[in-house]
Formats: sequence, C-alpha cells, structure tokens
Amino acid sequence: MKKAFPPVIYPDSKLLILGTMPGEKSLQLQQYYGNRGNQFWKLLFTMFGVPFTESYEARILLLQQKGIAVWDVLKHCERQGSLDSAIKNEEPNDFAAFYKKHPQISHIFFSSKNAERYYDKYVGKKPGLHYDVLPSPSGANASKSFAEKLAVWEQKIMPLVTN
Repeated sequence: MKKAFPPVIYPDSKLLILGTMPGEKSLQLQQYYGNRGNQFWKLLFTMFGVPFTESYEARILLLQQKGIAVWDVLKHCERQGSLDSAIKNEEPNDFAAFYKKHPQISHIFFSSKNAERYYDKYVGKKPGLHYDVLPSPSGANASKSFAEKLAVWEQKIMPLVTN
C-alpha cells in the first residue's frame, strides 16, 4: 500500500495544485514531484523567473512565497510502478476536513486529467471554488513541449499568485 504525503500549505495559500498520488521516486525521496523527469518544479521556477534549484527546502519556500499549496487527491492506493493507470484500491484524502481547515483556498488546479477524474469520483466539485486542469508536468506527457506547458501554466496561474 502506497501512502501519500500531507499537504504543503500555508496561511496565505489561495491556490491548490493537486496531483493524483506520488510516484515511486517521490515516495523514495519523500518529496513532492521528486522524479527528475517531472517538470513540475522547473515549470514553477521558470514561470516566476527564479533560478532553478535541486534544494527541496528552496522549492517549498517558493510555494510559500507564491501562495501555492500542493497535495494529492489520493491518500493511499495499491500500485506497481508510478503510472496512474496502475492504481487500484485507492482511498481519497479528506477534502471536507481540508477545506474546513483552509477556507482561504479559492482555486484548485489538477496537475493531470487523472487527478481531476479521481477528485470528481470521490470528492466532487463544490460551488464557490474555481477548478481547472493544467497540462501534466509528468515526463510521460510528451504530447506538449515544455514551452507549451509553460505557456498554459503561466496563463492560468500567474494572475492568481502572491507577489
């Protein structure tokens, strides 16, 4: 049974980026988006014009500075490897408790269509919250170039971030 991480969230976080479930490398490192092939951190650092770093502490600090929270839809599941298509016996995180504890969250972005699918299945979209899907930063998503992903991420996220 694979177990997800607690959310990374701060009092100023208004935007939540939801993945499905950490992959093998992320679980091994105990870091969100820990696989070097995943472009999540590179997209954020490039979008904000900040020099890219491998430091997880600096990555988390960037989230805090920009008012971005990160979490996963699933609390735990069974899965061989890292592909979402291999997920079974999944259980969602407790979003009712999360939103009650963090009422400042106003925008939810899914980092993949699978994350949105699991959210819709177990949680459902709530009135008053804004939802959108970003192009997946996964290295497995080769249908869009980094530049194409970046353009969409910038268009959707930049108007909402803390300076």
